[in-house]
Amino acid sequence: MIMNVKARGGPRRMSRLVRWLAGRNALRRPVDRIEGAFLVVLSAAFLAAITVASILAVHTYQSQRADSAGLRPALAILIQAGPPYGNLGRFGQAKARWRDPQGGEQVGVLTTVTTPGITGTAADTRIPIWLNRSDQPAVPPAGLLAMIVNALAVGAATVASAAIALLIVYTLCRLALDRRRLAAWESAWSLTEPRWTTRR
Repeated sequence: MIMNVKARGGPRRMSRLVRWLAGRNALRRPVDRIEGAFLVVLSAAFLAAITVASILAVHTYQSQRADSAGLRPALAILIQAGPPYGNLGRFGQAKARWRDPQGGEQVGVLTTVTTPGITGTAADTRIPIWLNRSDQPAVPPAGLLAMIVNALAVGAATVASAAIALLIVYTLCRLALDRRRLAAWESAWSLTEPRWTTRR
């Protein structure tokens, strides 16, 4: 018995919504119906934005995982000393050599972006690095928690941007509709006022 009441609750709410949007009510003006329909459209747009944000978050997470999967750890030997600690706010670099998977030696430049540990390091020091599929130094992979946080941040930023945009659109629409309501009220009052003022 209780389940039947719950099952009927959904259609009743839908019928109320339909009546509210399209029902004939003498107190509801066409402008009110337009605003109601506009709110439904904006709600649907917000739900679509949430869906897009979810897709973007998943895509961001998967791309980060794919980038991390293509990296492998290695050891590099600095040919020259790394940048001094006084240059922390600037971009620094140092020449180094490392071995590729085939056993060959690669020579290249390590930067404070790809290998933050080179700062203040002396020449001939062994330092851990990460290599990409081309055996070139790459930015160290982010941890699982950092990947999740980045993906959630992308999704949240998308939802927040959509919410702000839709709120601005609704505010502008409400201002336009309020002007129409005020104009209709003034028109109706101009017809009603003479009858009221002549009554004694």
